[in-house]
Amino acid sequence: MVISVVALALIIFFTIESPNFFTGDNAAALASFIAPIAFFALAEVPILILGEIDLSVGEVYVLSPFIVEHLNNGGIPVPFGIVLSMVICAAVGWVNGLITVKLHIPSFITTLGMTFALEGVILIGSNGAPANPVGEGTLALVLGGGTWAEAYWAIATMVILYIMLRRTSFGLHVVAVGGNAQSARESGIKVDFVKIWCFVLCAFIGGLIGILDGYHIGSIDPSTPGLTFMFYGVAAAVIGGTALTGGRGTMIGASIGAVVLGILEDGFHVIGVNSFAYDLILGVAILVAMFLNVQIERATIRGTGQGSFARMLGSPFNRRKESVPR
Repeated sequence: MVISVVALALIIFFTIESPNFFTGDNAAALASFIAPIAFFALAEVPILILGEIDLSVGEVYVLSPFIVEHLNNGGIPVPFGIVLSMVICAAVGWVNGLITVKLHIPSFITTLGMTFALEGVILIGSNGAPANPVGEGTLALVLGGGTWAEAYWAIATMVILYIMLRRTSFGLHVVAVGGNAQSARESGIKVDFVKIWCFVLCAFIGGLIGILDGYHIGSIDPSTPGLTFMFYGVAAAVIGGTALTGGRGTMIGASIGAVVLGILEDGFHVIGVNSFAYDLILGVAILVAMFLNVQIERATIRGTGQGSFARMLGSPFNRRKESVPR
């Protein structure tokens, strides 16, 4: 996979540029950059395969630790509060899916509205003030407080979702619906069921990373830019080969995409490059990834998916040549 080569090249580049990059201390910092992006990418992949998008998962991420805090302040034990928080986050996804599927409102609009609604709930509930995550000891260490805990959770989530997408009937149905919803419906697949549960899964993962990140950082802030984190996740998924048009995407590719973005962000910090350059490179990377996605899609449709990479890249120029009269 090309993105794997890019990740390796970036590691070599930053290692040469700074002896501080390829060290044990920086590895922990690098993991803290990669893990949240990977979670958001993994959450979005099933949605993107369906040709949909969930903008609200970033605010679900901000909401979940506040729910745990409020429940604990009301006398509910932290473990039970975490379970209830995850249930509420999943319910948000269920509402997103229900509105999108049953009312036929585009997911972009549905989840954009949910984003602002959740942001209002968070600000009203917290009065705009940051707080500390509740719980301590082993619970906090396991749920993100440990140095590598968040990375372990991300890897475990990737493995579970990979198995779900590639080894279960539900995962196969997700790909089928994303490829052609009408054909999937005619073949007996419950299209509405698949879509709604993908939104539920996305919101559930968003809630999980919110709790993990709260313990990892040691504070929860209502002004956290959840929408920005969500877009980083979408970018990682797209760079990793997920098609925004639906029908194609992989958990491993999305994870490697997150690794690339994490290496870029951490590498720029290590070598002292202006952080604004990260956004510039991220934008260019998305455009290049989208170009490659479109070319792969066209090559697949024409039955040339097994052809050479050069032929695939050259297809738009070949068409131009063919259109010129001789």
